[in-house]
Amino acid sequence: MNRFLVRLVVVLTIILGINYVAWRWLDSLNWSAWWIAVPLVLAETYSLIDVCLFGVTVWRLKRRPEPPEPDPGATVDVFITTYNEPLDLVMETALAAQRIRFPHNTWILDDGARDELRGLAEEHGLGYLTRSADWADRPRHAKAGNLNNALMTTSGEFLLILDADQIPEPEILDRTLGYFRNPKVALVQTPQYFSNVPADDPLGSQAPLFYGPIQQGKDGWNAAFFCGSNAILRREALMQLGLAGYVREVDRGVRQALAGARRAVRQARRSPQASDPLVSALLDEVAEAAEQASRELKDGASLSEITYRVRRKVDAAVQTLVAADFSALEADLAEIAAMDLARGEGLEVPDELDSAVERMAKRDWSPLGALESVQAILDAVSVERSDEAQPIMPLATISVTEDMATAMRMHGMGWESVYHHEILAYGLAPEDVQTMLTQRLRWAQGTIQVLLRENPLVQPGLKPGQRLMYFATMWSYLSGFAAVVYIAAPIVYLTLGILPVSSLSFDFFIRFIPFMVVNQLLFAVIGRGVSTWRGQQYSLALFPTWIKACTTAARNVWFGRPLGFAVTPKARQSGAPGWSLIRPQLVAMVLLAVALVAGLGRLAAGMNEPIGTLVNVAWVVFDLVVMSVLIKAVRYKGFNPLERNADAIHR
Repeated sequence: MNRFLVRLVVVLTIILGINYVAWRWLDSLNWSAWWIAVPLVLAETYSLIDVCLFGVTVWRLKRRPEPPEPDPGATVDVFITTYNEPLDLVMETALAAQRIRFPHNTWILDDGARDELRGLAEEHGLGYLTRSADWADRPRHAKAGNLNNALMTTSGEFLLILDADQIPEPEILDRTLGYFRNPKVALVQTPQYFSNVPADDPLGSQAPLFYGPIQQGKDGWNAAFFCGSNAILRREALMQLGLAGYVREVDRGVRQALAGARRAVRQARRSPQASDPLVSALLDEVAEAAEQASRELKDGASLSEITYRVRRKVDAAVQTLVAADFSALEADLAEIAAMDLARGEGLEVPDELDSAVERMAKRDWSPLGALESVQAILDAVSVERSDEAQPIMPLATISVTEDMATAMRMHGMGWESVYHHEILAYGLAPEDVQTMLTQRLRWAQGTIQVLLRENPLVQPGLKPGQRLMYFATMWSYLSGFAAVVYIAAPIVYLTLGILPVSSLSFDFFIRFIPFMVVNQLLFAVIGRGVSTWRGQQYSLALFPTWIKACTTAARNVWFGRPLGFAVTPKARQSGAPGWSLIRPQLVAMVLLAVALVAGLGRLAAGMNEPIGTLVNVAWVVFDLVVMSVLIKAVRYKGFNPLERNADAIHR
């Protein structure tokens, strides 16, 4: 591909886009209908940013030459992750992995702990791993936890990770391991390609734009990322990542403990007993110890030494307070005993005994309780991370999709990645709309989780280009909100006659049409004959899925609401509902159709302008054509091998 041509079209697209959107903001807003005008211009601004990020992505598109020969002494573990997939499917992948030519060990990572699968693995000489007992009653972290568990019981320098349905070619390691001769390379990702997809790809499963120009573009910025399967990773990089994460979590725990200690001391100072000189002095000592520990933490002192010194100081203060309270208690008890003896001898002691007992009952123990709370907080800081199954978690566990977060962290630590553009494994795509929507929702939720927890724009260690490459993928999942506006705007005009722009004048067309033409030209130049239309359709048509992903991921990150984790079924779901799953899109299509009829009726009655009607009718037709893909998706009956495109047969 001619890099000069690509960059020329990118520059033209960005210039024309900025020219159009700037004019929209400055000169064309219909403020009398701000409630639709402002959302529309915001949606257009979002789309411009999306186009700019895409342009930056392909600016450094990298087409790699033949890979180097692998080091013959390299050791490799092949991991096949599975949970509840059919046994024959898992074994087909495992036996294909066993036939990989480069020497390696093949492991089935069975998160379902099925005895039948264990027996089949042993029968065919395959390694079999399931979770250790340490994972009982602790977070499992789905696929990331499965892989982390396996990392602790295997030893290969490199790991080929395959999903249960991804059947590898025998030469997959011969074609990829050579990149690791560069000691800085931590990841080699290959495309995910599906063998059960017909030529028209009704569910949009193939991703030729992503597993092509986009990943090649990210590769040019050293930001090609891990996609969960068909990838080879360096164990050293993962373990370094796990150790860094371990230190980070312990550091966070110490900081939280010290902050909790300071809060407990401040609360204890409000107690009446804190006016006692001894109590006040002890609280001052503990507060100073916590402050000193915080300063030492900033200076990089040993975490264990910091917590040990604070714990010793708190323990000493507790012992002093206990001794003082015990002495006071003894004195009170002696007084009560003396009074009781006097009463027993017939002496008159009317109120003193009751007063002494009441004084004991009301004794203020809060400083001691506060210090005991500090003890408990510090004791909870454990270098063993007892709340997790294992203290070291090499693959990221902050998201339901572990791949992107893991790759981003590796890039942040200075490691490099490679995208090898060659199909070396063949998987199974969803064969019904329910499974497809489940898969897309999980991908989007995981991506938004990463954005909210570890926004690449502010993560340390990443270079500017890497920040933009990760952010571009995350940004794309916000498109659902813009899609709602793009559907609503033509409906509003055709039914109510309200334009979101001041007028559809020559100024509008001379800016809008060139931008849209060059924008589509960019996709054509980048795709080089590969159809990107299906991907563009689903980008708009799945707007309810993208919105749900954003809202549920936000509730999970901010409020702790569980997301759950659904493994994508590898076979068509019998009796799977279809039409009900796309109800929002069907409602939108009905509204668009009604608006189309209403707009033509208003035009005939002279209530709408001809130019405005023509533009919005074209807009409605475009939206309907885009979303019509879902009709085809629901009616799809599954893959027929006779329909396979001859170009898809590479094996």
